[in-house]
Amino acid sequence: MRPLLQIRRVLTFEGSRTGIQLVNAGLGPAIVTSSVVRVDGEALGEWDLKTYRRLTQGHSVHPKVSTLQPGVPVLSGQVVHLLFFDDFDRAEHAWFWTLVSERLMVEIYYESMYGGENFRAVLIPPWEPPT
Repeated sequence: MRPLLQIRRVLTFEGSRTGIQLVNAGLGPAIVTSSVVRVDGEALGEWDLKTYRRLTQGHSVHPKVSTLQPGVPVLSGQVVHLLFFDDFDRAEHAWFWTLVSERLMVEIYYESMYGGENFRAVLIPPWEPPT
């Protein structure tokens, strides 16, 4: 029963949910152990409210967020919308899509319920080589 976390960018038509989501496509629960968020290569911190505030600072319209707490499981088949707009508008939210599709890197470390594996899911900008 190995969990398999994937982080995906989701761009839908105008007026639909758009952003990034975390999916457990594996057979067991994934226990999040830590996370790292980078923008333009600069580490901002974990995927938490403090980092969310830094990501959205200076914008009048803010996306919705789901934070990750170490030790909390992501169940098999579960989808967690990490950062998103329910009613995406290309003109009004252009800054957001640029952030999500070109500038944002998210790494989530996790393990199975047995522990000790140090699995990693990563969302990388198109220009960033995988590590």
